[in-house]
Amino acid sequence: MILLVIAVAAFASTLCGGLLAFGLRDKLHLILGFSAGAVIGVAFFDLLPEAVEFGAGFHGPNVILSWSALGFLCYLVLDRIVAFHGDSAPRGGVAAGVLCCHSLLDGVAIGLAFQASRAVGIVVAIAVLTHDFSDGINTMNIVLKNRGDRSLGLRWLLLDALAPVAGIAATRMFVLPGEGFGVVLALFAGFFLYIGASDLIPESYHAHPKFLTTAMTLAGAAVLYLAITFIG
Repeated sequence: MILLVIAVAAFASTLCGGLLAFGLRDKLHLILGFSAGAVIGVAFFDLLPEAVEFGAGFHGPNVILSWSALGFLCYLVLDRIVAFHGDSAPRGGVAAGVLCCHSLLDGVAIGLAFQASRAVGIVVAIAVLTHDFSDGINTMNIVLKNRGDRSLGLRWLLLDALAPVAGIAATRMFVLPGEGFGVVLALFAGFFLYIGASDLIPESYHAHPKFLTTAMTLAGAAVLYLAITFIG
């Protein structure tokens, strides 16, 4: 029952974040600035530490960081291949797909934590729910920024909101070793660093005051840091 409640909460949190981003699309540059900080914050303060923790006993920190670097470089190559065709819409789809996969892993993390113990599961669930809201914002912003329309943005948002629910459900059928989960988290950290630094930050600066967008980027990173530090 508690996993069902958490799944519903994750769905609602992600959906609300995305709808807020759509409602404030006239202030998209500020929301993009916040999203950039949030995406980078998730990579540095959540994904990488969890990757090191899950990989402890299997890989050293250097190996985990190498997987993150590989994720960054693989996403760079993929982004360049898509951009070569001159259409930004597929780029938005690729980035939104990465965010959805991350949300799926969020659900998997919750399910696996509850496999360890109820107390650990609750702590992980609270930490995940605190950044699911920004996940929804980030997904909607990625699509809108890459010329996606309202319908496409809402479809990706719905998929992102359903992803943690699917992740939680999936852990009822398998047990993922810590070694494999650590590597996957490290790869996604690299993906997120590329999306934030090479996509969202430059776009938020484009033709807009840099002071406000910089402040929003710092605020996004700070919010994720405080949420993960004090709740996780």
